[in-house]
Amino acid sequence: MLKLKNILLLGLLCCLSFSLSAQKSTVRATIQPSDILIGEQAIINVEVIAPKGRDIIFPLYPDTLITGIEVLKMLKPDTVMTEVMTISQKYVVTSFDSTLYHVPYMQVIDGVDTLRTNDFGLKVSAPQLSEQSLAYLEQLKNHQTDSIDFEKLQISDIKTVQDPPFVWQDYLEYLYIPLIILLILALIGLAVYFYIRKRNKGYFFTPKIVLPPHVVALQGLDKLKTSKLWQKGQEKEYYTELTDILREYIDKRFSIDAPEMISDDIIASVHLATDTKSATDGLSQILKLADLVKFAKYTPFADENDLSLVNAYLFVNQTKIEERQTLEEQKDSLAENQAPKEKENKEDKKQS
Repeated sequence: MLKLKNILLLGLLCCLSFSLSAQKSTVRATIQPSDILIGEQAIINVEVIAPKGRDIIFPLYPDTLITGIEVLKMLKPDTVMTEVMTISQKYVVTSFDSTLYHVPYMQVIDGVDTLRTNDFGLKVSAPQLSEQSLAYLEQLKNHQTDSIDFEKLQISDIKTVQDPPFVWQDYLEYLYIPLIILLILALIGLAVYFYIRKRNKGYFFTPKIVLPPHVVALQGLDKLKTSKLWQKGQEKEYYTELTDILREYIDKRFSIDAPEMISDDIIASVHLATDTKSATDGLSQILKLADLVKFAKYTPFADENDLSLVNAYLFVNQTKIEERQTLEEQKDSLAENQAPKEKENKEDKKQS
């Protein structure tokens, strides 16, 4: 019975020790390559295997790992998740002294514990020199010569001196001041231009020319007359265009929403807005005949088509608002009329 208890206790201790060892993190450091020439680079890889969720902190080296080994940069860590967490942290190092370096360990913090890596070495070798170079170095060492002749040393740069590539962004700082000055001068010039324009013409930007309603209507009637739609057998299109021109004119001239009204309402509204009965009668003839053509498929005679166009011109001319010329326009018109007469008088005097 006592032996059985001892066996159970031993098994429990083994399981407990196995569980504790399974939860413990491990750390390992390697270096590749382990043998470099002076000035070449090597990569130290510190690999930590830990349970998931552990807070692992790798050491930071601002400049040197140990005396003689310089840390150039610390790469971004690489993490792999499986049953456990594997984190690899790489350091790029170099050295400029030829010797065999021994790194005893690197420390990694795992929560409240501090882990140490295994030790490793880095061999840094000097470049192989020829017998002539070694002999010349011996002379320098023995002070047999004071100057250094690199041709005798047979040491040269790996690459010749090269010009850096042209990058236009590098010269932007030299262009800022000229560009700002040009921009300021352009703004000043633009402001002066608009000031002079405002003083001479009374406006900064050229205003949009808005033609009077009767001018727009007469231009539309001239275009319709030139198109000769009804002569081509397109009476419906002819009267549609004709009524659209008149409806738009009535809308702009009398502020009557003619495009949205029926013919009888248009005639009644225009009759109230104007005292010209002949113009209203002509408008009535056009709209009623247009309704017959568009909706009753009526085919008008040629005389009726011509009469409709004549009544349209008559309606616009009889109801338009005459615009009075300004004093300057009257002077210009008078000067234009007098110029031909003066020219004729001069020619008559020459002939006489």
